[in-house]
Amino acid sequence: MSDIAVAEMPVDDDELSLAAIAAPSRNALVDGPILHTLLWLAWPNIVALSAGTCVVIAETSYIGRLGTESLAAMALVFPFVILTMTMSGGAMGGGVSSAIARALGAGDHARASALAAHALLIGGCFGLTFMLTMLLFGPALLELLGGRGNVLARAVGYVQIFFGGAMLPWLMNTLAAILRGTGNMKLPSLIVLNSAVCQIVLGGVLGLGFGPVPQFGMRGVAAGSLIAYAIGGAIMAWYIFSGRARVTPMIRGLQIRRGMFFDILKVGAVSCFSPLQSVLAITIFTHMLARFGTEILAGYGIGARLEFMLTSIAFAVGIASVPMVGMAIGAERVARARRITLVAGCVSFVSVGLVGSVIAVFPDLWVDLFTGDPGVRAASRQYLATAAPMYAFIGLSISMYFSSQGAAKVLGPVLAQTARLLFVAGGGWWLSMHHATAADFFTLAAASMVVLGVLSAASVMLTRWGPRGSAPADPALSGAVD
Repeated sequence: MSDIAVAEMPVDDDELSLAAIAAPSRNALVDGPILHTLLWLAWPNIVALSAGTCVVIAETSYIGRLGTESLAAMALVFPFVILTMTMSGGAMGGGVSSAIARALGAGDHARASALAAHALLIGGCFGLTFMLTMLLFGPALLELLGGRGNVLARAVGYVQIFFGGAMLPWLMNTLAAILRGTGNMKLPSLIVLNSAVCQIVLGGVLGLGFGPVPQFGMRGVAAGSLIAYAIGGAIMAWYIFSGRARVTPMIRGLQIRRGMFFDILKVGAVSCFSPLQSVLAITIFTHMLARFGTEILAGYGIGARLEFMLTSIAFAVGIASVPMVGMAIGAERVARARRITLVAGCVSFVSVGLVGSVIAVFPDLWVDLFTGDPGVRAASRQYLATAAPMYAFIGLSISMYFSSQGAAKVLGPVLAQTARLLFVAGGGWWLSMHHATAADFFTLAAASMVVLGVLSAASVMLTRWGPRGSAPADPALSGAVD
């Protein structure tokens, strides 16, 4: 029977009503069970970010083979690299995902497409800003942190290559954020996984040399990263602009609108202060430790890499919560958005804390991957035994930060990061005045993580969400956490 014939058949009004009730337009991010949906969205991110962790391990292993001075140089550079990736992927990327998710939650696909185009403009401008800033002022910043001699020269070499192509990671992460805002976690994660494999292979070949390829050292490792980002960004751009994504950026006939920029930047720009302050806290801490010598600095760098690895778990869960919270807020289901935040926070706290505690008890599981130097190993063990159990609070803060992005209420977690920065700066100054040991500074780092986690959670609990700050009735919430 043809479609026309079916359309011409008489249908009772009651049957139409029953059909409408029986077959609603269902969105798992808005209507599905919270824990199941969260984990379903998070697992591709966990796989991809775990691959990113393998890159961190591989790069540190390469650089470790280049000597202790190279390890110390990487400890100087690492905060700036992390700032670039977290600001483009987590901060501004979260703002992009939040804006698109809220538009889709409200059923406005045209607005979501326009937001995607404005997001690419923002990503390109920020990438250019990072490039110019680090090329012009990077060497002076590294020297200010305590870089000297060969350590400074190797750090500058890495910065010149990596930040010379800073637009590549910014554009790649912006494209990934557009896809994640639609609820598509698998494709960005698959591409990140592919980029990680490319980074490991290219970083090793260009950094250490292989066959006819000479050893380029830290410059080669940086070049391998940029090539991988270029490949990943090109694949995502093809997918999005070919019309296969749920949202296609409107480039032709695009009208620049301040409101579109504001919708992204009111979350993304404010969010950028969080990784900025985090990096400031790390750089202040690095500067304080530099006076204890290269071994302590290198040992701390190895420990900090574990923090990055474990918090990637919280990032995976947090990134998954952004479209869930955003679409719930767009659909005016604030109570569900709150429940998503609670579940995500618990998952992040427990998972990160469990692994961190195991490494604190058995630090050689991590340290053995990077160095055999006795002094560096001792410093790494001491830092991990003190700080690793407190990584759980970092995981909690990251989860609160991302969920707040989805609700477009990110100021509280950002101010919590401000409190941590002041705590580290003030506590570090006091310890310096009292001739403290490196172990005392490690304790300060651990305490600052607790401060950050507790204040982030408290800020979310005390911040009103929704148009009028009240949570509308959410009949589907009952039994949602399955």
